[in-house]
Amino acid sequence: MMDWQEEDLKYIWHPCSQMKDYETLPPIIIEKGDGINLYDTNGKCYKDVISSWWCNLLGHCNPRINNAVKKQIDTLEHVIFANFSHKTAITLCQELVKVLPKGLCKFNFADNGSSSIEMALKMSFQYHYQTGNTQKKRFMALTDAYHGETLAALAMGGVDLYSELYKPILMDVVRIQAPDCFRCTWGKCRESCKCECFIKAEEQFEKYGHETAAIIIEPLLQGSAGMKIYPPLYLKKLRELCDKYNVHLIADEIATGYGRTGKMFACDHAGISPDIMCLSKGLTGGYMPMAIAVTTQEIYDAFYDDYLKGKAFMHSHTYAGNPLACSAAVEVLRILAEEKIIENANQKSEYFNRIIREKFLPLKNVGEVRSIGLINAIELVKDKKTKEPLDYKKRTGYQIYKKALEKGVILRPLGDVIYFNPPLIIEKSDMDYVTDVALECTNEIVTKF
Repeated sequence: MMDWQEEDLKYIWHPCSQMKDYETLPPIIIEKGDGINLYDTNGKCYKDVISSWWCNLLGHCNPRINNAVKKQIDTLEHVIFANFSHKTAITLCQELVKVLPKGLCKFNFADNGSSSIEMALKMSFQYHYQTGNTQKKRFMALTDAYHGETLAALAMGGVDLYSELYKPILMDVVRIQAPDCFRCTWGKCRESCKCECFIKAEEQFEKYGHETAAIIIEPLLQGSAGMKIYPPLYLKKLRELCDKYNVHLIADEIATGYGRTGKMFACDHAGISPDIMCLSKGLTGGYMPMAIAVTTQEIYDAFYDDYLKGKAFMHSHTYAGNPLACSAAVEVLRILAEEKIIENANQKSEYFNRIIREKFLPLKNVGEVRSIGLINAIELVKDKKTKEPLDYKKRTGYQIYKKALEKGVILRPLGDVIYFNPPLIIEKSDMDYVTDVALECTNEIVTKF
């Protein structure tokens, strides 16, 4: 009989993993999925409340998406997207325009989120170059940002776990101190502040705005930083500042889009439109690799000229506009609208947030519970009053993760931040179960330290 774990370790180098950890926690071989449930080869069920890296939007093996992809595969699996197109990609753009922030109307397709970030950065630089602003060669980003792991995307990130080693080969980015509402320097709270921290952005724009092409941000929610949430007012102020200095605002909605924050896009909370928006993850419901960099007519027009002028955007991906991915993406939009997924998720999010606060806030090692949409994050600390972090060397979050797996719940904390980012179709009964398991595991592990 085949030992699938042994065969996996024989060949596969898993992402974002220290493979030595797999000696004590071997890979879990998943056989099938259904809703928020995943089942391994032994039939054990795991509740996927992190949406398989935040991309599974409507549950595993959603029947409607399954059928859409099955139908498409019998018609057209792929076609070169240069000088060729297909109805499914066109339909996707037609439907997306209806829900995107006003002004976003030109779609450039990629096959993963990091690549869409690369496209956005290149678009911005080339736009400024071709409109007479050749001095704009730099980019801005927030501290604790995460925008992917190709080199330019990695340079935009500010999480040392991913980027520290590679700094000698990364471009120099103007870094702005990000909002930290849990440990606010001004002693304010996110629900009522006036974003006093925005002065840090104003200072950097005053110094470097004239030479900056774009600033890239994760709107409202810095995911890999530990699900850090900041107010919509910050986005409004940033939009105004970008306009003042002729700096593009790139919204990385790869993780925040498609209802994750309670609205279709996080930018909608602030009522602002970015100059470029990057989409992936929930775009296809977590089914197929695809990403899009969506931009404005103004930016598009700066590239539109006779071929010999050399203004074309010479960026391509083999699987750009893949019909299978487009078919999944079109069906996702239809499901969101017809089944009122986001509206229903918002109703359930009130319950989810309430039970998490009731269960976790009384714990002496819980510094904060923060939430937006169905996303809930629990930050563990050494001292509740001083907000001193736990000793990272003890890998408390990782120990909780391992314990939760034994009980059939996939948590995968971000450092010592436990979080829930489930498919939008999660039911209250599953909310009760996964929070009970998380609480039990947290109590069991933290008391040891």
